[in-house]
Amino acid sequence: MATLNDRVFDNGLTVLDTEANRIDVTSQEATTYTEATSTYTLVSSTSLSIGAPADRSGGGREVTAAAISDGSISGSGTVTHYAIVDTSNSRLLATGSLSASQSVTSGNTFSLASFTIGIPDPS
Repeated sequence: MATLNDRVFDNGLTVLDTEANRIDVTSQEATTYTEATSTYTLVSSTSLSIGAPADRSGGGREVTAAAISDGSISGSGTVTHYAIVDTSNSRLLATGSLSASQSVTSGNTFSLASFTIGIPDPS
């Protein structure tokens, strides 16, 4: 059976804990930093907080992104994805689907529940 030591997982996930400093909520999945922060973003927050790697249910490791309640809505439309970025180095670090799409209106505030990002054990 293939195995990876937790250190291998943790070093990959630690980038999210130590370098990520903004979350954007987007109208479609971003594939670049510019798409995440300009092209598709409708909501952004710099109060992003991601915890240290921990055990993942079912095996592997994960980090938890804390809930945000201060998302600034800069455009109107439907949000479907999140994008976690490192603004210091203009890097797109992670993207994913929201649990449900939501309509947003410019000028309002957006909240996002906490969620996890994980790497499963090798099979």
